[in-house]
Amino acid sequence: MTDAILDIRNLTVRFGSIAAVNDVSLTLRRGETLGLVGESGSGKSTASRAILQINRASSGEVHFDGEELVGAKGARLKALRRRMQMVFQDPRSSLDPRMTVGALLEEPQVIFGIGTRVSRKARVAEMLHLVGLDPAVANRFPHEFSGGQAQRIAIARALILEPELIIADEPVSALDVSIQAQIINLLVKLRSQLNLSLLFIAHDLAVVRHISDRVAVMYLGRVVELADRDLLYGAPAHPYTRALLSAVPVPDPHIERQRQREILKGELPSPANLPSGCAFRSRCPLYAALGKPEICSEKLPPLAKVVPGQSAACHFAGETDKVAGPSA
Repeated sequence: MTDAILDIRNLTVRFGSIAAVNDVSLTLRRGETLGLVGESGSGKSTASRAILQINRASSGEVHFDGEELVGAKGARLKALRRRMQMVFQDPRSSLDPRMTVGALLEEPQVIFGIGTRVSRKARVAEMLHLVGLDPAVANRFPHEFSGGQAQRIAIARALILEPELIIADEPVSALDVSIQAQIINLLVKLRSQLNLSLLFIAHDLAVVRHISDRVAVMYLGRVVELADRDLLYGAPAHPYTRALLSAVPVPDPHIERQRQREILKGELPSPANLPSGCAFRSRCPLYAALGKPEICSEKLPPLAKVVPGQSAACHFAGETDKVAGPSA
């Protein structure tokens, strides 16, 4: 049995002429958390939906536990989806306001024909307790809960079918900072307790750092850096990653005052009209610092190994120190 529970190869998702996800290859190991980060419009959420075949892939392969998902339909896709569940950004939009919490959690079991009415209700109580809620809330409706409590309910609903893979799409971005930490800690605990594999999607590198084993950084539909967490945060190889890290606040006020932020200039290019060569070059401080080398405008950089455990799609990967200012 392979060590990878999820193997994505050359995945592309097109909407008309626009490639929202462009030739993405990623692997998620069993029991691992892979962070997927990038600005709005980078393609990370589209990629997550293509894994579950909510958005159909235009080309490429998605293997879950060795089984191909692209093109899967009907009973086969339903059976695979039972083993993969998603937690969305806004629980209030993913939880039916007309249903009680108990009915919401019981529904997936009914759909898959699991258990009896009595056993399903017992399972609902068990899952609510697992995510830190009193089972008595099963009789209440989603609007009666805070954002953090509603997200706990959404997590319980995702876990009730005992999936092996959880895709968490910006699960804390709509929550207060203090509540974000609680949900992150809950996911960390559940991953260990239930032996889950987790694809954690966010735009905030500070959030991703505390939960991920490895991190993939996306820009305009492509993965531009993939690295073990400590490598990425300690020595980012791609100038885009470095710029994102420079925007993360540091708790020490003295260090924060001394830091020189790397502000990306220019607007994010339109996916319908990408620059030639490297799509990041129009905003890249390293491209400017090196005198705008021709290779950057002529050749698309492949995602290539920089050091063991770290790959980057940059012709000058690892030379980010040529841009003034610390990365963190």
